[in-house]
Amino acid sequence: MIRSELVTSIAEANPHLTLRDVEAIVTTVFDQITAALADGRRVELRGFGAFSTRGRDARTGRNPRTGTAVKVDAKRVPYFKPGKELRERLNAE
Repeated sequence: MIRSELVTSIAEANPHLTLRDVEAIVTTVFDQITAALADGRRVELRGFGAFSTRGRDARTGRNPRTGTAVKVDAKRVPYFKPGKELRERLNAE
């Protein structure tokens, strides 16, 4: 599901909200999650999962085209851990 499909789905389930209102809500939620992760905080959505960041150390990589060594700086990357309820729903038979 892409963002526009999510907005449409929420708008259909909530006819009292306009499409513009739903877009604003979805944008606000994603912006808040992004801001929290950028501040190094963890975001937990009960029944769905938790978003956090993990650090990657600096390393030496290779340019795939030329094969030359390239320095790759240390960075933080997003990490998602699914919640128990989500795992159970995915594996229900």
